[in-house]
Amino acid sequence: MSRRGLLLGGAALLMTGSACTTAPPAPEPGPPAEPPPSAPAPLTAPVVVERVRSAARGTDVNLVLITPEGVPAADLPVCLALHGRGANARVFLDLGLPAALTAAVRSGMKPFAVAAVDGDHYWVRTTSDDDPQRMLREEVPGWVTHRGLREPSAAFGISMGAFGALRYARDRPDLKAVAACSAALFVSWPDAKSRKVFRDQAQWEAEEPLRHTDELRDRPIGLWCGNSDPFVAADRKFSQAAKPEVSAFSAGAHNDTYWKRVLPDIVKFVGAKIT
Repeated sequence: MSRRGLLLGGAALLMTGSACTTAPPAPEPGPPAEPPPSAPAPLTAPVVVERVRSAARGTDVNLVLITPEGVPAADLPVCLALHGRGANARVFLDLGLPAALTAAVRSGMKPFAVAAVDGDHYWVRTTSDDDPQRMLREEVPGWVTHRGLREPSAAFGISMGAFGALRYARDRPDLKAVAACSAALFVSWPDAKSRKVFRDQAQWEAEEPLRHTDELRDRPIGLWCGNSDPFVAADRKFSQAAKPEVSAFSAGAHNDTYWKRVLPDIVKFVGAKIT
């Protein structure tokens, strides 16, 4: 082989060896990994108020968690609390529910927690993007268990919230207690239509507790209503048809004064069954 051929062959080997030992180019850096969602700290106060996003309702709602003072919150059973029309979840603080819950526990009742959330339009779906019942069924359990409590096993409502609690009970045959106070029930479509909430008569008939008492007759229900309440006739009709374990009709109207007076009895009714 000529001298020129040797030189060309050596140069080719050098180039080949260089190509074999050169590291491949580094990959392009990707987007930074998103940090895992931080878990809320366990409850450390008897009353905790948060704002949480409800996909079922398409909005942010208040989540009010109430536990008895001096009692560890971890793993307490939970009762839902549903407010009346024009109010929100914070109304149960104004009604004195924290004090009533603590007093009942100090008198010997086993402790439980209360979870109140914001609802609207009698706690039923009236538009495709606002479904309070789906929020109660699908979202609230995760909210409360994420904070160290058990899934809801009881429900309590005032006025419109009582309508919602009874509607919720139809889908939850496993509930240990359902308390309805001054339940806003309607004996006829003209009465319900006047509230301008239900889409039509068919929707009202599908949701109205008075029209589904057969589904509620085996539930552990307590019913409280004042004799001067505008819904007293409807509530008496419900009592006769559903035959709740407790039917308490006494002096009182559809107002805070009556609700504050009967609240301790409602707490004791729920507490005797939920634990």
